[in-house]
Amino acid sequence: SVRGNDDFFSPPLGLLPLSLALLQSLLAHRPCAHSLPGPQPWPRSSPHHQAPSQTSLQCLFQPLSLFFWQFDFRQEEAEEAMVYSYRHGFSGFAAMLNSTQASTLASEHITISIQTLRDHPPLLNGLMGTTLAGFQGVISVFRSKLLQLHTTRSWDFMGLSLNTQQRIPLQSDYGDDIVVGIFDTGIWPESDSFKEEPGMPPVPASWRGTCVKGDKFEPKKACNRKLVGARYYLNGFEREFGPLDTSGDGEYRSPRDRIGHGTHTASTAAGSTAANASYFGLGLGAARGGAPRARLAVYKVCWFKDLDGKCTEADVLAAFDDALCDGVSVISASLGSSPPLMPFFRTSTDIGSFHAAQVGVTVVFSAGNDGPDPSLVQNVSPWSICVAAGTMDRTFPTRIVLGNNLFFMGEGFVRKEMKMKLVDSIKFFDDGSCSFDKWNHKLATGKIVLCFSSIGQVSSTTAALSVLAANGSGIIFAQTTTEQAATDDYLPSVQVDLSQATQILYYIQSSKDPTVRVLPSRTSIGCSPAPSVAYFSSRGPNSATPNILKPDITAPGVNVLAAWSPKSSPTLLPFDERSVNWNFDSGTSMSCPHVSGIVALVKSVHPTWSPAMIKSSLMTTAYARDTSSDSILAGGTLKPTDAFDMGAGHVDPLRAVDPGLVYDMGARDYVVFLCSLRYTQAQIKSMLLPSPGVDTSCGGDESDLDLNYPAITVSDLSCSTTIRRTLRNVGRITNAVYFASVRSPQGVHAVVWPRLLLFSRRKERITYYVTMIPLKRSQGRYDFGEIVWCDGHHRVRTPLIVHVNTTKDGGSSSSSLGGLQVA
Repeated sequence: SVRGNDDFFSPPLGLLPLSLALLQSLLAHRPCAHSLPGPQPWPRSSPHHQAPSQTSLQCLFQPLSLFFWQFDFRQEEAEEAMVYSYRHGFSGFAAMLNSTQASTLASEHITISIQTLRDHPPLLNGLMGTTLAGFQGVISVFRSKLLQLHTTRSWDFMGLSLNTQQRIPLQSDYGDDIVVGIFDTGIWPESDSFKEEPGMPPVPASWRGTCVKGDKFEPKKACNRKLVGARYYLNGFEREFGPLDTSGDGEYRSPRDRIGHGTHTASTAAGSTAANASYFGLGLGAARGGAPRARLAVYKVCWFKDLDGKCTEADVLAAFDDALCDGVSVISASLGSSPPLMPFFRTSTDIGSFHAAQVGVTVVFSAGNDGPDPSLVQNVSPWSICVAAGTMDRTFPTRIVLGNNLFFMGEGFVRKEMKMKLVDSIKFFDDGSCSFDKWNHKLATGKIVLCFSSIGQVSSTTAALSVLAANGSGIIFAQTTTEQAATDDYLPSVQVDLSQATQILYYIQSSKDPTVRVLPSRTSIGCSPAPSVAYFSSRGPNSATPNILKPDITAPGVNVLAAWSPKSSPTLLPFDERSVNWNFDSGTSMSCPHVSGIVALVKSVHPTWSPAMIKSSLMTTAYARDTSSDSILAGGTLKPTDAFDMGAGHVDPLRAVDPGLVYDMGARDYVVFLCSLRYTQAQIKSMLLPSPGVDTSCGGDESDLDLNYPAITVSDLSCSTTIRRTLRNVGRITNAVYFASVRSPQGVHAVVWPRLLLFSRRKERITYYVTMIPLKRSQGRYDFGEIVWCDGHHRVRTPLIVHVNTTKDGGSSSSSLGGLQVA
């Protein structure tokens, strides 16, 4: 992909893969104008963009035509190669080349002289791919990677109520002026989640977006004062995978959601209040999003492929370009790719979110679902918010009664009572592993099968489908305690822990005719400590920039009930013919829109706050204790969490609107951060929207330790080190006094100076310093502490994470780079 600062947008080099190219323009940046189409599909007109005039097509195509002509490509070949031209936020294009075209370009060394045609973008210089990147006028070239998707009680669990008598009635009083942009699989507009809230005022005048017509999506019927925008982006996907399959139960060539994932995340972030939502009677209650009065704008960038959602960077970058021009206030993107992570200037989500930060739009990403192993967290840019997933205090207990009247309590989504034979998996699967390749072709008709996750390392879904293939009627699935959670595996299933399952196995082995009765599942609230960090939630440390804490924050992401596409079954399995309007789903894809909804509320209360201030308010007010006042547990272990599991802690929306103090950052701060990574001037400029007010120079001695981040992480402490941070008073009391308390990480002596901060009307910002001195010989481990500033009412907590590295001879610590995915 090639990208620049004027009228051209990134192309994927594909067939060979799709690539994005960014170009440095000699012309002034073309401002966002409502009369101009956004990232333009090339050269065909597409329903999600208004068709360009013949003149504008010539303006866009002529320089590229000359570029390809230099390499003896016919005009038809040049037209066919182009995918998008990006024009709102930067210059760049997305194009796809076959292997012959790519090798032709790579073998040439012709430099095309820059010509400035009146009202035309500048001519591309140099060559495509890595060769092109080295020539004047081309800022960066990178391949368009594939991204993957990362699923109501949650709001009450976090203290938000629709009760107008609440001290701060956030959900009922705020959000009308906010538009939340959702980058996902589209939306099912008929859902009750997307009906107008009573008394909802007209759409904010700042909104410049639109709803586009498409397959079974009529804007006049689909959009309203709640759903104010809907677009779709397909060119990159079709270049990667071929024509979209719209036959039978295939996709919709429109913003309509085929999968359900986008409907779920949109409903979670800003869905309207909907009474009597449930999943076959479970979780019954009023469903609502975090900001039920906020508006929604949907950007469909992910498409149904191989029972999952697939997204290309070319489409995602096009959506960023449109969304920022449309006037969204928040962007929620539950997608990414796993490590190794690419440099920021080669990742569409990092580029797009940087542009968003420059114009005051907060971008929220999911952390990924690769836990509990360390260093697999995704979406690690410091200008965006990265969200881990946690549990809430709602469970679905399911009683299991054995033939000898011994009973156990598991978890499941069992709708009807079952009473039948109980058998061990060893009768139907070689070595007892409940997997297809181990099935011995004996039938388990009318039986419930006991399966163990520890035999063959199978998941509950794999085990259930394997038993289904054997014609079984249900499973009892033994799972480790820390991974146990109710799931719908199509076949009725109950999850129990390994200790319970061992007792059940003993009963089967000792009984001549073992039987079991499984009672219907029920909903239980407040009976188990919560939150804990979900076992699947991706963990830190940050593999790309280890001195930046990621994830940033934790929010509910396990068995979240939200709206769903009735076109899609709850399991997405092709033989599952059930249709639901509400579905349980789990993943950091679900925790991400929770934070997006909270960001919308904070932005509505504090419209002048920068994205950095909003992120700071979430992180410094987060909590680290569960409902039993004990330390939050890390799923996948039986140990307390640390900052690499949960970031700064679990989000607390009520405290976030009144944080007292915040850490702020702007474009120049991020430029200095990029300088500390030893990025070149061209690479740094490729990250920014053109802005004469932003200094992009580097001094050569920058340190990422001094980025004014709401957490302090030192990944290599070998000697005494001093770090500075600056706090800004945003509390109601201008003459505030804050006192510091410090809990030093083990083996580190941390000193804060000054220990007292005296704010006034003339002194709104104060800098403090933290000196850390290693006291132990250590290597290869992190230790955790905190700094807390308190004025008697506010408690401003900053995580302190230190890796003491004082024994160099034993080897050296290292960090790796990583990539993107949808959670």
